[in-house]
Amino acid sequence: METARQDLIHKHKVILIVLILLAVCNCTFVFAHCDTMDGPVVADARKAIEQNNVNYVLKWVHPDNEKEIKDAFDLIMKVRELNPEARELSDMYFFETLVRLHRSGEGVSFTGVKPSGTPIDEKIKAADESIELGNLTPLEKLVPKGKLQELKIRFDRVMSLKNFDINDVKAGREYVDAYVQFFHFAEGEEEGHSQEHVEEKEHLWHLPWILSGVFFITSVLFGVLYYRKK
Repeated sequence: METARQDLIHKHKVILIVLILLAVCNCTFVFAHCDTMDGPVVADARKAIEQNNVNYVLKWVHPDNEKEIKDAFDLIMKVRELNPEARELSDMYFFETLVRLHRSGEGVSFTGVKPSGTPIDEKIKAADESIELGNLTPLEKLVPKGKLQELKIRFDRVMSLKNFDINDVKAGREYVDAYVQFFHFAEGEEEGHSQEHVEEKEHLWHLPWILSGVFFITSVLFGVLYYRKK
């Protein structure tokens, strides 16, 4: 009898673990290209540090966040000279601050900077390669033929804005806007970046309630099992 109860408890534990995993997996987290150490935001952050010019990154943040980025940049440029450890820590602090503010400006929660080598969609890779090459050849086979005309329009706008003066922050922001629109259309997200952000927020908003429900069920089940054992 005791063995049967233990087997039952074990089965319930397994079920509960599966439920928790399903609840968490059901919440779709969107990790954007800009969130990775290999992405364009961190790449520009490295250039800003190398050239000691914060204007390389201001295009990625909302004007209201410029002061915070400038203050962070001034701080890390002083601290990173102390020793190699301080340099590594201060650089990472700047990367995370920049990505966080970039995400905040787009209405998305910050989930950390993903490590180098984080997998990204093949369309994103192809879109990056297209901009680098100056033509849409890498993307053409990945996008439906019916969308190629609109893709070309967005690509041409990106290319027309690409060679802006790095110290012209307004021009830089125009380029980033075109860049984001091009990438999201290439990925098939025709409704744009804002819709993705709304969906992500909705998923994140439900997470605490889902987990609360799972833990409530857990407590009830184990309570029932405990009193049965008594």
